[in-house]
Amino acid sequence: MTSGERGDTIAAISTPLGTGGIGIVRISGPQSLAIAGRLFRRKGKSPSALLSRRFYTGEILHPLDERVLDEVLLVYMASPKTYTREDVVEIQGHSGILVLQEILEAVLASGARLADPGEFTKRAFLNGRLDLAQAEAVIDLIQAKTQRSLEIAHGQRTGRLSQEVQALQDEILDLLALLEADIDFPEEGLPEVSRGELLRRLEVNRRGLESLLKTYEEGKLYREGLAVVIVGRPNVGKSSL
Repeated sequence: MTSGERGDTIAAISTPLGTGGIGIVRISGPQSLAIAGRLFRRKGKSPSALLSRRFYTGEILHPLDERVLDEVLLVYMASPKTYTREDVVEIQGHSGILVLQEILEAVLASGARLADPGEFTKRAFLNGRLDLAQAEAVIDLIQAKTQRSLEIAHGQRTGRLSQEVQALQDEILDLLALLEADIDFPEEGLPEVSRGELLRRLEVNRRGLESLLKTYEEGKLYREGLAVVIVGRPNVGKSSL
């Protein structure tokens, strides 16, 4: 982590800034529930323990003067079954820049620190919730501009690429184990693998790797698009395209 240790608690506004119906402030880390307890007051009810994966309606209060910042829905999600595999609290308030900023500042004043860009997904990776390919797919999913690019990003996020890479790696390790066993223990009567069979399996693996590498160009095309120059005589309809 660049701004702190993995044991600290982070927070950030998780929805685009602007005017809208709902905006979310997300908190992740061991102090998430305690911070929520300091700021959240259930509407019309005495304070009580928040149960995991239940929505509560209430108000967020400023930690210093207890003035009401917003009427919100709050949900607490206990680790490890969360996006980051840490305790997570999401505060769903009205989506206005000032409203969300005040809620975030109250959370930070109560013990959290501001999350680095992409840190929730980074924690998901470091805590084993996502592998590297899945973590990289998150930004592609967010930035997808076509149906095909969305499908590619979704497939990578759900582990399709990781499974293909793992299968190729397992085959290589299996062949390596057979070779080493044949070299180190020639008198143990272990099953032998003929040179022809070994070459055949290596060739199958090589083709699989080549096929996988070819998908990179397709993915890059859908992810980044093409730079196209339209050239022609004046007033022939270029701008209409």
